Amino acid sequence: MTASPTGLTRHSLREDARRVLRARIISGELKSDTLHALGTIADELQVSVTPVREALLDLSKDGLIEMVRNRGFRVRTLSEKELDDLVQLRLMIEPAAVRDIAAEGKVSDMATLRRLTAQADEAAEKGNWTEFLDTDRDMHLRLLSYLDNPRLVAVVGQLRDQGRLYGLDTVAGTDTFRRSTLEHTAILDAVENRDGEEAEKLMAQHIRHARGVWAGREEEA
Repeated sequence: MTASPTGLTRHSLREDARRVLRARIISGELKSDTLHALGTIADELQVSVTPVREALLDLSKDGLIEMVRNRGFRVRTLSEKELDDLVQLRLMIEPAAVRDIAAEGKVSDMATLRRLTAQADEAAEKGNWTEFLDTDRDMHLRLLSYLDNPRLVAVVGQLRDQGRLYGLDTVAGTDTFRRSTLEHTAILDAVENRDGEEAEKLMAQHIRHARGVWAGREEEA
């Protein structure tokens, strides 16, 4: 397997391009008030236009971007209300799911979840938002997969992708952001201890932080 200098693996350029672009959209690196050219993006990723176009079509289906015929694409602009609605839906789904996973002792591979958590923390420390968001997403969805409900995992994945975190660059390195990323470990501790109520509470807090701390917003007490 070979890789480009940007880290895109040659055997799955479409998937890798989608991963990188998704993280750049979620973190706010790709601005919503700008028309982005496919050729420019392809040059930045050091690949041809084809995998970039294919990745963007996938992201368009997920509701993250809008293709502009023969010109490029724009990142969809969501209102604060829409973003709050997405978080509300996550709060209805994820904490209860994690509660059941913990209480019923469903996790069979805690080591992998902890490894992903460590990787996400390390990426956050470095300000590598592509790796951080990708690894954080993988950890959350892998944990939810233990309910053996693929539809739930797909829905939560889409909700996460659509919930933008425009303030990541501004909060990087702050103590508040660091504390919020360490919540991953506390959640997994509760899951491993089969403490459903604690896991549910911590997951709800974590999701609120993703809309507050991670997005550079002041949070209500």
